[in-house]
Amino acid sequence: MKSNRWVIKIGSGLLTCDDGRIDAARFADFAAQVRDLMDRGVEVVLVSSGAIASGMTLMGLAERPKAAAELRACATVGQIELMAEYRRHFAGHGLLPAQLLFTYADFDSRTCHRNAAATLERLLAARRYVPVINENDAIADDEIKFGDNDRLSAHAAALCGAAKLVILSGIDGLLTRLDGSGEVIRLVTDADAVRSLAGGTTGRTNVGGMTTKLIAAEVAAEAGCETIIANGRTPGILADIARDDFLGTRFRLARRERE
Repeated sequence: MKSNRWVIKIGSGLLTCDDGRIDAARFADFAAQVRDLMDRGVEVVLVSSGAIASGMTLMGLAERPKAAAELRACATVGQIELMAEYRRHFAGHGLLPAQLLFTYADFDSRTCHRNAAATLERLLAARRYVPVINENDAIADDEIKFGDNDRLSAHAAALCGAAKLVILSGIDGLLTRLDGSGEVIRLVTDADAVRSLAGGTTGRTNVGGMTTKLIAAEVAAEAGCETIIANGRTPGILADIARDDFLGTRFRLARRERE
């Protein structure tokens, strides 16, 4: 585990406007925050949503498709624009994005797992590349899909030996009430104790919700990685996390004993 290595998952709602178009200002902000983290000595791996949302807009779709083939088509169209935005905004900070696409099958394969880990090590060692991971939606089916990037980010954290998984979305963290009126739970050490507080989402472009974030925290914990959920719209949130002075939920879960 690398104590200075973070995997940061950015939800699609943070990268798109209300009408689904790419939000260039948000990309610019995240690029600046990543540069700041790297200047602090943090190695950054991004897990980025937004490809399907972007593809929906480019294809003129008002609602998220239900058919698998339509979703794959959206991802293939949107992924190009997504990476173009990352490249454009990282360039101003002397950085280049490096795209990696995965399915569950890649993590199950020893060869793919080993090769992916070696690629990430090479990219991070250069200190000028930012690996940007997404699901390979173009070829994934129900048996090999992650289904959401929360779980993918946890597996990515385990793959690269990250010490911290930061999941950014439009919420401040896990709340004491499902209806959103509660207070942020600052520390979770027992996932079962808060499972009833984790709900799903029915957003236009999002999938998952707090349920998948809790699952991600459990997966990351098995690799010795702590998870933080915070609001990606909070100015300077990544620097706040680096200073350990932030509003959000920190998951410090014990590894489960294997039978």
